[in-house]
Amino acid sequence: MKSTLAPGIRLITSFSRDSWYRGFILLLTFLFYTAYHLSRKPISIVKSELHRNCSTVIRPADLNITNNVTWCDWPPFDQDNYQTLFGVLDNSFLVAYAIGMFFSGIFGERLPLRYYLSFGMLMSGLFTCLFGLGFYWNIHSLGYYAFIQVMNGLMQTTGWPAVVACVGNWFGKGKRGFIMGVWNSHTSVGNILGSLIAGVFVSSAWGMSFIVPGLIIASTGILCFFFLVEKPEDVNCSPPQHHVSHNPNLQPPDVSIIQCCSWCFCLLQGVVEFSLCLLFAKLVSYTFLYWLPLYISNVAHFDPKQAGDMSTLFDVGGILGGVMAGLVSDYTGGRATTCCVMLVAAAPMLFLYNSIGQRSLGTTIGMLLVCGGLVNGPYALITTAVSADLGTHESLRGNSRALSTVTAIIDGTGSIGTFELFPHVFSRCCVGSSAGRVDFSHRLEQRLLHADHCRHLSLPGQKHNFIQCRCHGKMDGQAGREAGQTLTQRLLLVFCFITECKLV
Repeated sequence: MKSTLAPGIRLITSFSRDSWYRGFILLLTFLFYTAYHLSRKPISIVKSELHRNCSTVIRPADLNITNNVTWCDWPPFDQDNYQTLFGVLDNSFLVAYAIGMFFSGIFGERLPLRYYLSFGMLMSGLFTCLFGLGFYWNIHSLGYYAFIQVMNGLMQTTGWPAVVACVGNWFGKGKRGFIMGVWNSHTSVGNILGSLIAGVFVSSAWGMSFIVPGLIIASTGILCFFFLVEKPEDVNCSPPQHHVSHNPNLQPPDVSIIQCCSWCFCLLQGVVEFSLCLLFAKLVSYTFLYWLPLYISNVAHFDPKQAGDMSTLFDVGGILGGVMAGLVSDYTGGRATTCCVMLVAAAPMLFLYNSIGQRSLGTTIGMLLVCGGLVNGPYALITTAVSADLGTHESLRGNSRALSTVTAIIDGTGSIGTFELFPHVFSRCCVGSSAGRVDFSHRLEQRLLHADHCRHLSLPGQKHNFIQCRCHGKMDGQAGREAGQTLTQRLLLVFCFITECKLV
């Protein structure tokens, strides 16, 4: 007589081999991009330590000082223009990230994702550690820290196109919104862990706030090299179904055309509209990522560790918002509509946070959770499910690597928005003045409304109404002017002219 299987074994055997591999890849890529964001977060926590109000700090008895206000600051951030210097560090990273992202997708198409991700994580770990070693090497040069930020920004671009392409290879369109909504919580989880890890060391030795995350992301790079599987076919698993053809007589487009100018071919499938939407929405998200701890510290008068811990609530809300956006978009089938509703609701919430957010601990927690969900929900949906939908569109059949390029175009365009207003907004928003806080909220609300307007430009619903590009020399100017009737077409004409393509 056979004995009954243990409940745990029955659970294990109830899943197919394909399901186990898909779960393993989802977990692995989740860890990878958690490490990417974990290594980005320390700079926002350390800012409040690099420049402090030293008059409230107990001074060592054997220390001979001449300035009672800046003696505990870290030069060169001990000057009155410290916020401008912080903006230089942020812009150094974000400009390099935005520019590098457009090229990262191209490299991601042509290089094995396992090698590409492993290299990117190892180099990101190196430059993150080098920033922290500036504390132990007693480096006070702004150029050193800015250079490290530029190089780290370039290395960080290896992550997003590669992990989205890998997940897109393993998962079909059916429950993609929910699956990627849960999976995209790695962004918020990484921010939370980065804040907590940096907060442990920020008051004692802020260099370790960078070194520990740097070692973590380097370790995940080694893990990636040994365990990542790029495609189901590599381990004899069945590939997912990305699209269903409703017209059996429809012939797929010429593969040579797609491979010749894949960027041009992708741009008319809704990429332009969602890229412009993300350009404004990502600015709001990264405002909180880089400046929320300093804002809380100056306005609510928390110490650096408490401000860092409080800022994690925005990311907790982002996890819930991302999952909710994915569920709603799967159920309704309207990704763009879901983004529209959440962005419109987020705009007044920022003003409300400015008005009542600091009245009590309860209102602070509640408003951070709500703002995090409404801001990061659309951001997560666009960068994951929408990118995967567009990159695996049936018009791109035959070009399985286009997903990496589409993801890079969307995220790269969105990253341009992250540094668009840095010199104008952040120099005023964190000083604790009433005018600065009003300007902060007003500008962020404007960006959310602009994002929703861009979402309305042209929804990607007409599957076969697209323009192909052939690389046959520079486009004739007169023909281009006559062909470009809509905003989307005009943007495409500019791109095709720059890349020496021709509309056909």
